[in-house]
Amino acid sequence: MAEAGKAVAPGVTTDELDRIAHEYLVDNGAYPSTLGYKGFPKSCCTSLNEVICHGIPDSTVITDGDIVNIDVTAYIGGVHGDTNATFPAGDVADEHRLLVDRTREATMRAINTVKPGRALSVIGRVIESYANRFGYNVVRDFTGHGIGTTFHNGLVVLHYDQPAVETIMQPGMTFTIEPMINLGALDYEIWDDGWTVVTKDRKWTAQFEHTLLVTDTGVEILTCL
Repeated sequence: MAEAGKAVAPGVTTDELDRIAHEYLVDNGAYPSTLGYKGFPKSCCTSLNEVICHGIPDSTVITDGDIVNIDVTAYIGGVHGDTNATFPAGDVADEHRLLVDRTREATMRAINTVKPGRALSVIGRVIESYANRFGYNVVRDFTGHGIGTTFHNGLVVLHYDQPAVETIMQPGMTFTIEPMINLGALDYEIWDDGWTVVTKDRKWTAQFEHTLLVTDTGVEILTCL
């Protein structure tokens, strides 16, 4: 993901980002988990501007001022690791730059709450309370997930406050935190490709993600670069 992120710039296509991510994974003995997953055709997701998630790399050319999320999952050593980040391309408007910075901050604040014995619902509470300070909306229908020997293992990690969630974090649990935060409303549409999710009002959105391990005393970021 970081290697592809270095290439984000006006004039670069999202297909080129996918090529870089694919080659880096293969060269380092990993397989891109998304390639062929439920029919997904590429080795990473590239989501620009109003695309919330699951954008498919293609001939789209990045333009000055875009924000580009790159989401990469690697399968290596019998386990999956999932991470993403949103990168600026050229001169990004202050409103969008702040959205990116604050989404990164919300993600890290949530990660810092991870601790054995603590309710999983704390994660969403922290993200939503921080995002709401700025009038942002936290996407609800796309969530974090358990991960390990399988890409998704059934555990759901909400990024909004839901006290009814009774799951308690335990040592050895592995899951992702990956909030998507919108400038506008939560309504979305899915393109005919069956994957690409866009905000209905076309306002921009940002996302960051790490794969985490709950340790005996706190948390380890498994995808920290």
